[in-house]
Amino acid sequence: LIYHTKLWIEYLTTNVPTIDVPMKEAEAQDDGVKGDAVNKMELLDPKDPTKINCFDPSTKQFIGQAKNMTAQDVQEILVKAKEAQEEWKKTTFAQRRMVLRTIQKYVVHHVEDICRVSARESGKPKVDAVMGEVLTTCEKIRTICEFGELWLRPSHRPTGPMMMHKSAWVEYVPLGVIVAIAPWNYPFHNSINHVISGLMAGNAVVGKVSEHASWSADYFGRILRQALVVNGHNPNLVATVTGLAESGVALCTSPLVDKIIFTGSTPIGRKVMESAAKNLTPLVLELGGKDVMVLRHDVKLANVLPFVMRGCYQNSGQNCVGVERVLVYESIYDEFLKQIVPKVKALRQGNPLPSCGADGKVDCGSMIMPRQLEIVQALVEDAVKKGATLHCGGKVNPGLNGQFFEPTVLSGVTPEMDIFNQEVFGPVMTVVKVPNDDDTECVRLVNKSEFGLGSSIFTGNDAEGLAIGQQFRTGMLTVNDYASNYLIQSLPFGGVKESGFGRFAGIEGLRALCLERAIVVDKIPLIKTSIPTPIDYPIDIAKGFPFTESLVQLFYNESIIGKIKGILGLIKNG
Repeated sequence: LIYHTKLWIEYLTTNVPTIDVPMKEAEAQDDGVKGDAVNKMELLDPKDPTKINCFDPSTKQFIGQAKNMTAQDVQEILVKAKEAQEEWKKTTFAQRRMVLRTIQKYVVHHVEDICRVSARESGKPKVDAVMGEVLTTCEKIRTICEFGELWLRPSHRPTGPMMMHKSAWVEYVPLGVIVAIAPWNYPFHNSINHVISGLMAGNAVVGKVSEHASWSADYFGRILRQALVVNGHNPNLVATVTGLAESGVALCTSPLVDKIIFTGSTPIGRKVMESAAKNLTPLVLELGGKDVMVLRHDVKLANVLPFVMRGCYQNSGQNCVGVERVLVYESIYDEFLKQIVPKVKALRQGNPLPSCGADGKVDCGSMIMPRQLEIVQALVEDAVKKGATLHCGGKVNPGLNGQFFEPTVLSGVTPEMDIFNQEVFGPVMTVVKVPNDDDTECVRLVNKSEFGLGSSIFTGNDAEGLAIGQQFRTGMLTVNDYASNYLIQSLPFGGVKESGFGRFAGIEGLRALCLERAIVVDKIPLIKTSIPTPIDYPIDIAKGFPFTESLVQLFYNESIIGKIKGILGLIKNG
């Protein structure tokens, strides 16, 4: 109560600065990009390899360039971040909150601008951008501002009877420079996610964006830097690295980096881990997923179909916790397909922005990475070849010029198919039958995966759903809901097995950005620890061992007689 009263007073008595972030035409207008579509989206400029070319994946229009940073560029950024952090770590929690509140104020007044830039970079509809880019970011800022200071307060620990004269606690000290290597699926949220917690913990944060999502980094970076400047802080505290492998390796191998948070594929995660091993840099790996959604026999299909659709097709399936396997109990399997397929066929796909002659009225946008279209196509073809039924989609959309893969439904998917085991990361619903409505078989199918990020189960009985779901080998579980855990930012986020290790978000994620320092001091100044004479050097050969054995008996023998013998032994040999 005292803590939150203090916060209320702070919020009521302080004015949050307003920042002005100038925008370019392509950032400020839906139809702000001129020029024709290109035939091939070349990542590197053949005339200038120091630049990365950026394209709108929905229109294949050239939208700008980003710097292809070298190892030397990265080193200079890290040095500046390290210097800025030396001052930032001395700031109060109120000062840190003010920076985050400044960012929040800008976000809530520029929702459409942020969503437009995200849509142009990643091909997602604005509604998907609000849900995945803005809502999640705002909730994280709110949570960290409300609870961050509380979670980072010293944590007092019990001492036990032998050390009853001591006070013990853990303090959470800023680590230094945090490196956050982000994927391309949610450019705004990924660019700011770890900045929020990193700044609250007293760190500098250097982000590395994907080479396939580098254009938006400039605008999003301007927001962060301006929020620091207007509050009187060094803008070098937060920086963004753009580039290819050289810049990523430089970040992962630099001795200036105190922790790495990597979000991406499992193969690249292994390479990051190898690079980080050079300096024993600790890291969090949030890797691939093969998330499952279970529909038990007692669900009302009308209630759950919207969750299935959102789980499979939001952001064209390019979600860390996107639903990659839909397990449907046999008794409702046919009816599920009968109802879901028309819904998928009715999805409107196209350019998410009203530009290039499009009206922007779409449900499903484009995919981001050109190579991913080929991966999804190969997985679908393998499944059909091995006996799966293709109900709709299954190919690149021939009526659109951008990187569009048609919303797809596959049923009859089995563990022998590649698509059951490999991450799709595309707009494909893979439906798996649970024979005989067997809960045990359901659990077996869920866990028959190398991944273990998130899971959800829908059922008419919450208690039964929880009992079944707790047998899933995943880092996260929702019962009768989908992905709601990420809008509860007090919860940790992460997985097991090939989905990685470590956690971000929640109290666990925030404290993981700190040095956890154990402290022990005297509780009462006049009562201090001393080394008993029998075990002081040189050790009394005759009394040393009996004395220490008596200590064990006194404190750990559960019988009264044993404890009395311990006391007598201490008296005799003390």
